[in-house]
This record gives sequence, C-alpha cells and structure tokens, in this order.
Amino acid sequence: MPKGIATYSDTEKKALSAYTKLMRAAESVTGRTARILAASNLTVSQFGILEVLFHKGSLCQRELAAKILKSTGNITMVIDNLEKHNLVRRERAQDDRRFIAIHLTDSGRLLIEHVFPLIMAAIVKEMSILQDSEQEELAQLCRRIGLQEKTV
Repeated sequence: MPKGIATYSDTEKKALSAYTKLMRAAESVTGRTARILAASNLTVSQFGILEVLFHKGSLCQRELAAKILKSTGNITMVIDNLEKHNLVRRERAQDDRRFIAIHLTDSGRLLIEHVFPLIMAAIVKEMSILQDSEQEELAQLCRRIGLQEKTV
C-alpha cells in the first residue's frame, strides 16, 4: 500500500517538492525552446550534438554522448539521422580504425549558425525572470546537484 503524503518526513517532503519543481521548470523551459527546434526539424538531442560540434569541434561518439548526457546507443541513432540529412559526417581515424570522429558538414554548420542564436535568445528570455545573482545561484545549485555523484 502506498504511503500517504502525510506519512513522509519533512525532509522527504522538501526533497520531493524541490525535485518536482526543478523537473517541471526544466520541462517547461525545454518545451518552449523546443518549438524553435521543431521549426528547424531538429530534436533536442540533434540540436545538442550540432551545438557541441559547433563549439567544441569534431568529437567521437562517446565524447558526444557524455557532453549531451545520452547513452552511446541512443547517440548512434541520433547521429545516423543527422547524417541522413547531411548535417554531420563520420570519419574513421587512419591510425586507430575503432575511432570514428563526427564532423559538422557545411549544411550542419549553416543550420546551427542560424538556430543557435534563436535558442540563445529564447533561453535569455526564459531566464530573465531571475535577477543575475539568482541565475548565478541557480547555476551553482544545479551544478552541485549534478556533480554530487562524483563527490559521494
């Protein structure tokens, strides 16, 4: 039988409430910014890959997966779809045939150069509800939560 909300401790209630609010806020912002991506026929994961390649340069699939917090299995499918649309290309390393680098194509670069400023403007607008100091505090708090696995 599930526990009623009244049977949870104050610590559990606070943690659940904070987590729920964090997830709802993230989903809400993602939903609004995803409209821009949809207009460009991109998913959030596809945009993530294009953005990382645009800012970091060519990377292998494992590095891309780590950067956008996706599994290597999922990233293969996303890259396959980007490759079908001529937005990225794979290139096997000559010295280590197991290493495959993912590169932006000219079409991919043009697309991300167009879409990234639109997403940036949308994110700035979304975050403008918070003062600069609140944005910095939110960033620090989220980083602490995200990195706790490395400190435990």
